[in-house]
This record gives sequence, structure tokens and C-alpha cells, in this order.
Amino acid sequence: GGGWGGYFGGGEEEEESDLDDSDDSDDDEGSDDDEDEEELLRLEMEKIKKERLAAALALRSKESLEAEATATSIAMTGNPLLSASGGTGKMKRKWNDDVVFRNQSRKEKGEEKRFINDTVRNDFHKRFMEQYMK
Repeated sequence: GGGWGGYFGGGEEEEESDLDDSDDSDDDEGSDDDEDEEELLRLEMEKIKKERLAAALALRSKESLEAEATATSIAMTGNPLLSASGGTGKMKRKWNDDVVFRNQSRKEKGEEKRFINDTVRNDFHKRFMEQYMK
């Protein structure tokens, strides 16, 4: 009859057992092929992992080189000793940098401080009273 006997409890169980035995012999041969395929897949997976690792390392090294280059450029432009004269290390100096008496003329000459020994009549007290006691 049809191949439905095994599903519905028919009497064709002997034929299926013969088919199962022949499938087992095929599985033994297929398992060798499966192991070979698994080995090839595993090797290819390792190869892909190595390539990704190499690419990641290359990217990291490139990023570190770029970061180092930007840090160097920032250091070179941020340091006035290196950027003033093209990196020779000397700063451009004004003609009066080594003068002994500097900033002498910047003092206001209009109002000189005077000392009065009376705390009510001295200049600080007068300014204080003008500012805070109006």
C-alpha cells in the first residue's frame, strides 16, 4: 500500500526499519563530510576573526597616530617659545624688556598721597565718607 501505514499504525514497519538502516550507513559517510565541512568553516571563521583583528589594530594605530599628530601640533602652536620664531626656541623680545626701571611713567602724577596723622581728616576717611555716607 501507501507509505501512510507507519503514521497510522499499519503493518509496514519492517520496510521503514530497512530504510532506517540504509540511512544510518549514509549518515556515517555524511558525518565525515560534515566534520570536514565544520573544519573548513572553523578555519574560515578563524581567518575572518584574524582579518577583523588586524583591521581593528590598523584602525587603532591610525587613530593613535592622528591623535599624536594633533597633540604635537597643538603643543607646537600653543607654546610661544616654539611658535614665535619658527620653532628655534627664542622669543621675540621688545627693545625695553631688559630695562631696569620700567612702568615709571604710568603712575598718575595729578594726586600724590600725603600723610595726615588725624584719622578723621586723612584722605582715606574723606573718600570713605564721600562714597558711603552720601
